[in-house]
Amino acid sequence: MVKKKEKYWSLKIPINLSKIDSEMKEYFLVCEKKLGIVPNILKTNTINKEKFDAFNAFYNRLMQQENFLMKFEKEMIAVVVSSINRCLYCCVSHSYTLGKLLKDPVASKNILINYKTANLNNKHTKMLDFVAKLTSSSHLINETDRDGLRKVKFTENQILEIIEVCSFFNMTNRIASGTDMRPNKEYYFSQ
Repeated sequence: MVKKKEKYWSLKIPINLSKIDSEMKEYFLVCEKKLGIVPNILKTNTINKEKFDAFNAFYNRLMQQENFLMKFEKEMIAVVVSSINRCLYCCVSHSYTLGKLLKDPVASKNILINYKTANLNNKHTKMLDFVAKLTSSSHLINETDRDGLRKVKFTENQILEIIEVCSFFNMTNRIASGTDMRPNKEYYFSQ
């Protein structure tokens, strides 16, 4: 059987991974070591070094560095935003990552399908209610919404980080959906 060339997205911009620079190659090696794969979103960003660096700097600051939220909380946000936006790439990749962080792929899929029925604690449900509203109706967010987060003991820095993570994944969902970005097959078969 002839192996088909892997498709990362539907745009007609060629992606030639054999011609990426040494910094990108090094970054891919780190991904392989830590994740076991190179996410397709990184492969698609290789068409432009500046884009690659900017995306990774912002992503790593929000999602990899220890900031104010726990990593699993940030992935919960990514999953709910992606679910609302029905972004194939991000629903598949972030529910996979959340499942690994929670050590519970079933809980991750429940959050993906309907976080309100996923038996989350009140604090995380309130966080995801805020995220859902910010994603669906950002113009309706007001002080009452932020106060709801304060009442369940989110700090001001955590609230800002919730907003940043939500906003980042709304952007990446639109890029992934707009380009028909395809999830890595590994996201479907390993856990």
